[in-house]
Parts: sequence; structure tokens; C-alpha cells
Amino acid sequence: MHPESLHISVARLREEGLDLHLKVGEEWFARWQEEDPDLEFSGPGDLAVHFHLERHGHDILVRGHLEGILKLSCSRCLVPFSYPVEADFDLLLAPGPDRLGEEEELDRADLDRDFYTGETVNLESILREQVLLTIPLKPLCSETCKGICPRCGADLNRELCQCPAEDSDSPLAKLKNIKL
Repeated sequence: MHPESLHISVARLREEGLDLHLKVGEEWFARWQEEDPDLEFSGPGDLAVHFHLERHGHDILVRGHLEGILKLSCSRCLVPFSYPVEADFDLLLAPGPDRLGEEEELDRADLDRDFYTGETVNLESILREQVLLTIPLKPLCSETCKGICPRCGADLNRELCQCPAEDSDSPLAKLKNIKL
């Protein structure tokens, strides 16, 4: 999929709206990770995305649905796993200022809408935002994941830790004996 296919000309939107069906996969996720190295996917995802865009005066209503599989790393054991996602979203885009970087005070109503600039709507940024919203803050391969041993790094889901009992050399070890 080419990034140009996610930049839609506002002039292209007709009264009946515009429907787009896309599949994003390895290429799109790889390009995204190159642009944002802090983003951590353990492998390529595979998403089917549907966009429906309608023009209402100068505003544009974007309705969408995405579903597929994301490849994430477990936040406890670091093992890659497949994470199924399915989400619907609705966004109202209003024309924004043509000049970026200018500071502008927002009122409460501005917080409930998004903006497009110029004569195109960037669906790629909308899609990225929606994918990020589907990812849990702490992805888990399973609710019962035991994680890894902080001392030896053993995956506690697969093996028992062979570390010796905790040493009491810690300066806080004496606090264990305090009775309340």
C-alpha cells in the first residue's frame, strides 16, 4: 500500500461520500517504525481498514472500522504474541489553519474535534491514531503471565527460577522486622 492512497483530496468527496477499503501489513508497519523508533511492534501486523468519508459543508465526517492482528511483545515476559483488534471510530474534521506552528488558544469545543489542513485529509495519521488506541498500555500474552525473574531473566511461564533466596543485604531489609 502506498502512502499516497491515504491522502484524500477534499475536492474528491461527493455528496454520497467516499468508501475506501485498505489492507495494511508489513510494509506499512515497517515504515511507521522507521519514522517512530519508540514504537514497539514485535512483527508485522495485518489490518483490514474501511473508511467512509462524508462532506458536510466544510467539515468532513470520517467513519471507520479496523480489524486484524497486531504483533506485540508481552510487557511481563517479553514474548511476542498476536493481539486481535477490532474497532469502530467516528471523527469530525474541521478545516484548520493553513499555517502550522502558530500558537492558538483552544476552547472546550475545540477539544472534541480534529482538523485537516489544506485541501487533503491525511487518513494515515488517523489510522495510526486509531491503531495506537487499540493497543493496551501493558500488553499481556495472557492474564496469567508470570513474567520473567528480575535477577536471572528466566521466563517463569516455562521454567522455575533457580535463584537463591533473597539476600538481606538491602538497607531496607531491617524494615521487614518492624511490627505495627
